[in-house]
Parts: sequence; structure tokens; C-alpha cells
Amino acid sequence: MRIFAGFLKERAREILLYIITLALLKFVFFLYNLPSDALNYGFLLVLVLAGILFFIDFCKFYKRHKELVLVEKNMQDALLDLPEPKTLLETDYQDLLDKLEEIRRKLKSEELISRQEMQDYYGMWVHQIKTPIAGMRMLLQTMEDEYPEEKKLRELKAELFRIEQYVEMVLTYLRMEDMASDLKFEHYVLDDLIRSSIRKYSQMFILKKIRLEYQAVNQNVITDKKWLCFVIEQILSNALKYTEKGGTIQIFTKQESNQLWLVIEDNGIGIWEEDLPRVFERGFTGYNGRADKKSTGIGLYLCKKVMGRLRHQIRIESKVGVGTQVFLGLAREELHPE
Repeated sequence: MRIFAGFLKERAREILLYIITLALLKFVFFLYNLPSDALNYGFLLVLVLAGILFFIDFCKFYKRHKELVLVEKNMQDALLDLPEPKTLLETDYQDLLDKLEEIRRKLKSEELISRQEMQDYYGMWVHQIKTPIAGMRMLLQTMEDEYPEEKKLRELKAELFRIEQYVEMVLTYLRMEDMASDLKFEHYVLDDLIRSSIRKYSQMFILKKIRLEYQAVNQNVITDKKWLCFVIEQILSNALKYTEKGGTIQIFTKQESNQLWLVIEDNGIGIWEEDLPRVFERGFTGYNGRADKKSTGIGLYLCKKVMGRLRHQIRIESKVGVGTQVFLGLAREELHPE
């Protein structure tokens, strides 16, 4: 029972996330008086899958717990077997160090295995949750075709899109550890990457009636397309989130000294001056993020990590009530083998 309680405590966030996700979807469908048969079927599938996954995860947790108990017992036995201090010789010290090193290696191996299992579990969860999301998207599309004048369906699609973005953020967070093996640097037309990100958020621009002012940058960059698009999309997502209906988002370039910056600017609520130095910290939400409870504190942290791995730069300037400017420095030295 104690082991099961420890397992529930360790997985409390995941369980809460399942419950909140299902409750939100159920509430939204109830709020707009939409047919719930397909949704209930999806809920049942998700609950069954979640039960299976949690059972498998608990078995692994139970196995790790038993192995750690055994390691602790071996460590205690090794310490009890030590000779009296007066009789210790150099060889005894060496044997002791060897035993401690063996225990250290075993514990490190257990930690790596545990971390890998956690990444595998969350990776599987992300891919599993995409199935009911895709089903709900198809259902909403069908309903939109039947009721094209129903504006609330657009709002539901926008909320579902936000859920998809949060799921993608989880997947990106998991991939960060092995990001080096996933990088593929090539020459790209920067305007193509920007337009691709804008198209992805086009419905959000329309729904919030936010105007986009985009000036073609006419620049080529050496980068990884997938990861740089993730950064641009995260910044656009934040700009849309914190810009009031009827606001404006601008995308342009700015020359500073020898550096050409891609700038994404909004006229939203802005960031407090004392919060600016910490906006890239993991989990930091700032005053505005805590006030409206929209911020997760993960998006900008991931952007900073990704830009660092790409050897690009990112910085933010902002004033409360005026807006925010995010600067992306995409210059990268091209190496020429001799």
C-alpha cells in the first residue's frame, strides 16, 4: 500500500492532467450543447488506455523500488562488514572504494534507466492522446460543414488547437535531451519558414481579429527548419495569447551593428521590467502570467534552449501596456573545410 501511495504521489501531475483535460473537453461540449456520444466514446477509450499505461508504469515502478531496496541493503551490509578502523590497511581502503564505486555506478545506471522509462512513457502518452484529439478535430470539422454559420464551433476548434500546441510542447520538451541527433542544418529561405508558421496560426488571427503586418525579409539562413519553426510558432502563440482582440502583430527585420535581427512585435499587455531578466527561466511565469493564469513558464524556456543549440540568439524587450518585441538573431558562421 505504501508503494502504491508513493507511485500515486510521483504521478500526481500526470493523473491531474488527464482529469483536467477530460473535464475541460466535457465541459466545453456541455457548454455549447453539442452531441456528446462520440466524445463519451473517446473518453472511454482514453480511460482504458490510461488504465493500461498506468498499470504498466506501476509494475515498472514496483520493480525499481524493489531493486533500490536491495541496493540499500547491500550498501548497509557492506558498511557493516568494514573492519575496525585500527586494522584497516591500504588494500582495505581500496576494496572499500571499489565497492562504493560499484554502488555509485549501479545507482547511476538505475537513474538513467528510470529517466529513459519516464521519457518513453510520456512519449507514448503524447502519441496516444493525439488519437482522440484527431477524432475530435474530424468531428468538429463535420459539424462545421453541417452548421457553417455556427461561430461557437470555431471557438471550439481554437481551443482544440491550443490543446494540440500544449501536447506538442510536451513532446518537444522530451526531445530536448537528444536534440543533437535530430538536428539537420541546411540553407533555407527565411520567408518560407515564417509564412509556414503564420499559416498554422491563421485561424487564431481571424478568431481574435488581430491584424498581421508582415514585411518580407528576403534572407537565407543556415538552420534546422523544424526547430526554428517551433521557436517562431511559440513566439507567435505568446503574441496572440497576450494581445487583445483587434490588436496588431508585426514581423520585420532590424539591423543593429553587424547583426540582422528578425523581430516579432505585438502591442499586447507587455512584461514588467523586473520580470524581463527571468523570462527564459524554466517555470517562471512573471506577474502577468500569474495574473491571468495563461502562462506555463515552459514556452520561452524551450525557445532559449533551442536557439542555443542552433547557435542562434534570442532576446526580449517589453513595456507594460505598450507591447513586446522578440529579437531572433539567426546569423551563423559557415565553416569552409580546407
